[in-house]
Amino acid sequence: MNMMANPARPVASLSARPLRAMVAAVLLVGLMGCETVGKVGGGDDSGESSQVASTDISSLSGVIEKNPSDPEAWNMRGSAYARSGQFGPAISDFNHALQLDPDFAQALANRALVFRKTNQTAQALADYNHVIAVDPNYAPAYVGRGNIYRLQGQTQQAMADYDKAIQIKPETAEAYYNRGLIRQAAANHEVAIDDFTSAISNDPLAEAPYYSRGTSYLVLHKYKEALADFNQALEINNRNPASWAGRGLAQAGAGDTQKARESFQRALTLDSSNVAAKNGMAQLGST
Repeated sequence: MNMMANPARPVASLSARPLRAMVAAVLLVGLMGCETVGKVGGGDDSGESSQVASTDISSLSGVIEKNPSDPEAWNMRGSAYARSGQFGPAISDFNHALQLDPDFAQALANRALVFRKTNQTAQALADYNHVIAVDPNYAPAYVGRGNIYRLQGQTQQAMADYDKAIQIKPETAEAYYNRGLIRQAAANHEVAIDDFTSAISNDPLAEAPYYSRGTSYLVLHKYKEALADFNQALEINNRNPASWAGRGLAQAGAGDTQKARESFQRALTLDSSNVAAKNGMAQLGST
């Protein structure tokens, strides 16, 4: 790969081998750090402030006092607890909802998500299986179960679940995104890009698919497209060091080393241990 510098002023350029190494580093960060699309879990969490969640909990407690036999009320308060990070009370409320209605699919899926967040994988998988047994068309359960399979390295099972979720509900952004991650990990970048693009079409305000699509564009040496995606990810969240590092890699690949340095430095300001940015700065400094 030959990256042309601006003829008006000499600039350092990155050789192909070090750039590939840095791309590999930023790709690893992407696969390890970006599990979900959108708010939290592609819509499973709202991203609300703790103050809003606390208000919800207070009002929902009043609803439960008036309707203690309503499983929906318990499920709603459990969701509010989960959004505020109070996972113990959340599971307790979901348990109460399921005592009232053992086949309540949404409560099962919500409890499964909390189990996943608290590393209780076997319990989460059991809940997702229960949901699918009682409601085979409940797309979020396939996405949730697929996420467990993907993180366990059971890619065939994960792909089957994501495919099923998309078949049931074609606008399920998280299913496209996570299917794209599997394809990206297998170096099938063209089809991974298609999945990330579908995720973006269905959830254009989610940061993760822009970052991941940008990473695949980097591997394919499509630096203009990669830069556009990292810029968009940073428009959504400008405090993600991985996106700043990816932006630096795209700029370096395009031969704009001054801007690449600035991006790498911004990444390191946010996270001094960011491998891609550290490697990028080191390579630029040695050329």
